Amino acid sequence: MTTEGPESTSRSKRAQALVRDLGVLDATMLVMGAMIGSGIFITSAESARLVGSPGWLLLAWALAGLMTVTGAVSSAELAAMMPRAGGQYVFLRTAYGPAIGFLFGWSLFLVVQTGTIAAVAVAFAKFLGVFIPAVSAEVALPAVVIGRYAIRISTQQVVAVALIVALTITNTRGLKLGALIQNTFTIAKTAALLGLIVVGLLLGANSKAAAWTSSWWNPAANGWTPSLGYDGGGTGDGLGAVVILLGLAMIGPLFSSTAWNNVTFTGGETRDPGRTLPRALFLGTTSVVVLYLLANIAYLVTLPFDVIQNAPQDRVGTAAMEAALGSSGRYVMAGAILISTFGCVNGLVLAGARVFYAMARDGLFFKAASTTNRRSVPAVALYAQGIWASLLTLPSTVSTHRVSGAVTYGNLYNELLEYIIPVDVVFYMFMVGAVIAMRKKAPFLNRPYKTIAYPAPPLIYIGLSSLLVLDFLYLKPWTSGIGFLIVLAGVPVYLLWDRASAPAPKPRKPKPEPTSEPPDDR
Repeated sequence: MTTEGPESTSRSKRAQALVRDLGVLDATMLVMGAMIGSGIFITSAESARLVGSPGWLLLAWALAGLMTVTGAVSSAELAAMMPRAGGQYVFLRTAYGPAIGFLFGWSLFLVVQTGTIAAVAVAFAKFLGVFIPAVSAEVALPAVVIGRYAIRISTQQVVAVALIVALTITNTRGLKLGALIQNTFTIAKTAALLGLIVVGLLLGANSKAAAWTSSWWNPAANGWTPSLGYDGGGTGDGLGAVVILLGLAMIGPLFSSTAWNNVTFTGGETRDPGRTLPRALFLGTTSVVVLYLLANIAYLVTLPFDVIQNAPQDRVGTAAMEAALGSSGRYVMAGAILISTFGCVNGLVLAGARVFYAMARDGLFFKAASTTNRRSVPAVALYAQGIWASLLTLPSTVSTHRVSGAVTYGNLYNELLEYIIPVDVVFYMFMVGAVIAMRKKAPFLNRPYKTIAYPAPPLIYIGLSSLLVLDFLYLKPWTSGIGFLIVLAGVPVYLLWDRASAPAPKPRKPKPEPTSEPPDDR
C-alpha cells in the first residue's frame, strides 16, 4: 500500500485548477481572433441588397460597431469584478439567478457557440476549395433526406470536422499552446485584413466604383426596391422600408462582430484580470470595428454597388481583390480567409469550453466536464463541445425544383445566423443590463474598473438591442422564433437538472415526547 506525500498531493490539486497564464496581449488577441472570421469578407453583399446604398451600408456596420464597443466597455466592469471561468455565464447567474445562467449556457452549447464554430469551420473548408477543388459541397456521398433537411457527407464537411477535431485536441494540450496559436493567427489575419484595406484603397480605387457612381442616401436612385433583398413583405416603401430593413442588414455585421465576450469565459486564466480584461475588451473591439469600417470603404471605392450586391457566393472581399490585383487576387483573398477562419475557430474552441466547465462545477452540466486534465485545461468540456460542433456541420437544407424535379442541397449557414443572432443579442443585453442590476444589488462589491460614462454605454446598448430584436421578430418570425424556442426548451431541462442535483433533505430529528413531570424552575 502506498500513500501520497505532501508534494504529490500539491501537484494533484494544482492539476485540478485553472492556471492564470493569459496577459493583455493574449486576451486582446482572443477578443480580435474570435471576432474576425469570414463575415467581413462575405456579409456586406447581403447587407447591401437589403439597404441599397453606400451610406446605409456603412451605417449598418457603424451601428453594429457602436453596439459592440458600448457592450464591451460596459461588460468589462463585470469581467473585472468576477474574473472566473465561464465569464458571461457567471455574470448572468450572479445578477439574475441560476436559471438565466443555465439558459445562456444551454443556448451556447446547443447552437450559439457550437453553431458558430461549425459555420466558420465550413467557411474555412469552402475557401480551401479554391486551392483544392476536390474539397467541395458537390463531392459527397448519397444523402439521407429527413423532411426539409438532409444528412450528407461531402469533402467540404469532412474538412470542417477535421479542423474542429484538430483544434479541439490541440487545445487540450495546454492553455499556452492554444494562446500561442491564437496570437499567431490573429496577428496574421489582422495583417491580411489590413492588406485588403490598403490594396483596395490604393490599388483598387477607381472612378466607376460605388463611392462615386451611387447615391449615398437615396437607395431608390440606385434602382433599389425593398424586395431586392427581402421578399417577406410588410416593409412599405421609401425611407420607412430602409429603416425597417436596416435592422436586418445588421445581422451580418453583428455576426462578424460577435464573440468578443469569449474573453470573459477565460476570466479564471487571466493574469491581473481587473486590469487585463477591461483593456483587452476595449482595445480588441475598437480595433476590429475600425478595421471593418475601413474594409467596407475599400469595397466602396473598388467595386460598383451592384457588384457588391451580386458578388459570386457573396464573396465581396474576393471580388475587391480581383478588381485590384487581377485573377491572382482570388487566391490571395482565399489564403487570407483561410488564415482568418482558422484563427477564429481556434479562439471559439478555446473559450467556449470554459463556460461548460463552469456550469458543470455548479451541477448544471455533465459532472465529468467539471474536471481539468494534467495540463490544467477542461479537456472533457472541450471534447463535448467539439463533438456537438462537428455534428452541426452535417445537416443541409434540401429542396426540389417544382418543374424539373431536380434536388438541390444548401447549408445551414444563413439559417444558423438567423437562429443565433437574435438569441445572442438578447443574452448580450442581459449581460449589459447586469451592470446596472449589480450596481443596485451589490454596490459594496469591489470594482477594479467602472464603466466609462456610466450609464450611457449600457443604455445605448440596451436601447439598440431592443429595437433590433423586435425588428428580427417582425421580419423573420420563423427563424427568430425557433431560436427563442430553443432557449425556452431549456426551462424544463433546467428544472429536471436542478432537481436531480439538489441535495437530499436531511432527516428531521424526532420531537421529544411530552412528559408529565413539572418543569425545572431552577
